[in-house]
Amino acid sequence: MKKKVVTGMSGGVDSSVAAWLLKEQGYEVIGVTMQIWQDEDADTVQENGGCCGLSAVEDARRVAEQLGIAHYVMNFKEEFKRHVTDYFAAEYRKGRTPNPCIACNRYVKWEALLRRSLEIGADYIATGHYARIERLSNGRLALRGAVTAAKDQTYALYSLTQEQLSRTLFPVGAYTKEQIRELAAGLGLAVADKPDSQEICFVPDGDYAGFIEREAGAGLPGPGNFVDQSGRVLGRHKGIIHYTIGQRRGLELPMGERVYVTQIRPETNEVVIGGNEDVFCRELICDDVNYMAVEDIGAPLDVRAKIRYNHSGEECRIEKLSDGKIACRFVRPVRAVTPGQAVVFYQGEYVLGGGTILRRGNE
Repeated sequence: MKKKVVTGMSGGVDSSVAAWLLKEQGYEVIGVTMQIWQDEDADTVQENGGCCGLSAVEDARRVAEQLGIAHYVMNFKEEFKRHVTDYFAAEYRKGRTPNPCIACNRYVKWEALLRRSLEIGADYIATGHYARIERLSNGRLALRGAVTAAKDQTYALYSLTQEQLSRTLFPVGAYTKEQIRELAAGLGLAVADKPDSQEICFVPDGDYAGFIEREAGAGLPGPGNFVDQSGRVLGRHKGIIHYTIGQRRGLELPMGERVYVTQIRPETNEVVIGGNEDVFCRELICDDVNYMAVEDIGAPLDVRAKIRYNHSGEECRIEKLSDGKIACRFVRPVRAVTPGQAVVFYQGEYVLGGGTILRRGNE
């Protein structure tokens, strides 16, 4: 009997080719598009190539018809609101900068979608992420980087559990983006040249603060003071939801030199300003740790860490603290360590694990 795989079809080229590859490999493929943020106006449908809009549903349906596979739309709006958009707004209110795509992967795609897929008899779920899954010599499953470093998406998938990895397929991880587009063109798929989504799907205009203001309404922290490292008041800010670590533009401070956000203090409603050198640090503390390539760590380990999606990574030593958090000490200073973002640890091509940045080590 054929193994059954539910393939998350976003209407983009990657997930479309993923579905075809799995069908070619002999799986019974069911295409599913997740309804999570479908409140687009006509202009947004036309302009936004996002992974979860109304236009994505139509594109995915057309591709499924071309491939001769079943296609369904599943509603995950409640899970998406609770675990992604509400979380996104709450984190900004705390002076942190969240990564909503990681939250979506963790709680929507690999909890809600996987659970529902298993309920209808599927053996696996699959997506168009550029990553690979391999079983290591210690018996554990781990993410391995995609064949093309430029498209590697393991950073956003570090929170997957062993059970989730055992039920997951990433068919495009063995290909480059160019090869995927060539395959799509050869199949005559209409999405072969569809541009990749660049913005967060529920904030297509990039105005995060505006989204939070619309969603949260009253009760948001209002204007406060810009201060320097010693606490000297430099001016007034618009509200902490407008700022993130390392930010330079939009500060509107007549300092006579380039200055940056170095810290956000929600307890005093202050935004700390400093020079470029103040944005760098050698240590961070993370919590909410998920171990992947190992069950746990004992002695300190030398690894490579990425502190944001587009970070190339930096060599560091990680050490487990008595409270379960991890201290990460870098060989060279890293720029803009940002609370709320993920830090992901790599050993060679494999994801060791990762966690959520809590603070810089010296704060």
